[in-house]
Amino acid sequence: MNSIVIGSGFGGIAAAIRLKAKKHNVILIEKHHDLGGRARVFKKNGFTFDAGPTVITAPYLIDELFQLFNKESKNYIQLTPLKTWYQFIFEDKTKFNYSGDEQEMKNQIEKINKDDFKGYQKLVSFTKKIFDKGFLELADTPFDKPFVMLRQLPALLKLKSYKSVYSLVSQYIKNEKLRRILSMHPLLVGGNPFSTTSIYGLILYLEKKWGIHYSMGGTGNIIKGLEKLMTEIGIKIIKGHEVTKIITNNQRIKGIKLDNNEEIMADNVVCNADPPAVYDKLLDETNYNKIFKWKRKRMEYSMGLFVYYFGTKKIYGNIEHHTIKFGDKYKEHLDDIFEKKKLNDDISYYLHRPSATDSSMAPEGHDCFYVLVPVPNNQSKINWSIQGDKIKNLVIDKMEESLLPNLRENIVEDFYLTPDYFEKDLNTKYGSGFSIQPKFTQSAYFRFHNKSEVFSGLYFVGAGTHPGAGLPGVLSSAKVLDKIL
Repeated sequence: MNSIVIGSGFGGIAAAIRLKAKKHNVILIEKHHDLGGRARVFKKNGFTFDAGPTVITAPYLIDELFQLFNKESKNYIQLTPLKTWYQFIFEDKTKFNYSGDEQEMKNQIEKINKDDFKGYQKLVSFTKKIFDKGFLELADTPFDKPFVMLRQLPALLKLKSYKSVYSLVSQYIKNEKLRRILSMHPLLVGGNPFSTTSIYGLILYLEKKWGIHYSMGGTGNIIKGLEKLMTEIGIKIIKGHEVTKIITNNQRIKGIKLDNNEEIMADNVVCNADPPAVYDKLLDETNYNKIFKWKRKRMEYSMGLFVYYFGTKKIYGNIEHHTIKFGDKYKEHLDDIFEKKKLNDDISYYLHRPSATDSSMAPEGHDCFYVLVPVPNNQSKINWSIQGDKIKNLVIDKMEESLLPNLRENIVEDFYLTPDYFEKDLNTKYGSGFSIQPKFTQSAYFRFHNKSEVFSGLYFVGAGTHPGAGLPGVLSSAKVLDKIL
């Protein structure tokens, strides 16, 4: 059996390894000269900047890929658990250290609102039920037939999947600051907490179950370890060539065509590329039926990301590994991003400081950061060649004010990525950071199917298909593929 995997994000790499374990002849094709997709690495003058995911949860999903070939992940990668998972900071300078230490959580919650600790305990208990169903049972279940979804509906309704994550949290928690802290998880997978199905509340419990880890040397070192494994087990890797067409005969996949006009035939093509972009650009639309055309048209896309990478000659030792800074407004700000598609000065952001844990990420005596700001996707028609520098300066101003004094004069290396990078370099529709939004009407059966609804022999893994974005999601999508093929 000959199988081609397009794209080398975590989903594509996991799919390639799992197909190889099934004795397929596997070719992995990556348009860039390095592997990783969203998890690429940028190296600049002694600084190492992870392009993408930095929060490592459910590490057993990575271990499984090595175990398929009786190898141990610790011989390829080094994961270390973090003590403080996130430090949350509010406009009034209130800080909250979020972790797996329940006594510390109790102390901090009661400091903000004594009555909310009981609600927090009930919320955690409820998210465990969601986790047991939504993650342990359904994350690697194929949802390619409507009856599979229908069978799950009673359980999903019992788990209040019709509610949003924010609405679910608000049922248990009264204080607005605590509501923000405990409802922010959808933003990690491209969703608005006010419209994302409460099924994604399972992330709260998933973090508690396995903790949050960091890969020494950066997330890119996990990609490097997996690339070494792929080489050892005989997966052929083609870098620096883009797939320009998926070759079909009627409704059957025959192979792919590369940008150098080379054609490679295969029994199966697995796309780690964004499903909307694959259906828009690589396939013949005349094959699509009316229902599928309607499904594509009605899809709503995740927000875009503005990511500013910078290195400083000063070490900011008081900054945690992961910091989330909330602006003054929450719902209004998210409405601007997701619904109105406009920029807002009252930003919230996520600041990553890997050098808090790993000094190898920056030259000696220096510090390494990236700051991620949710922004509208490119349906907004924002001209990033004009707005990019404005947002960069706004972000520096905000960080100088609340977190990193005298930042501007201490920056020695910097660059930024906008939704244009996601659209042009990563081929995501509208430059969305996480493909389609994780709403209930775009979850499980309602997402792009892992097994194509249109073409025989075409499959999908990654953020745009079931179960969704985030490291556990895309690694689980390769397990779904395992069951289908």
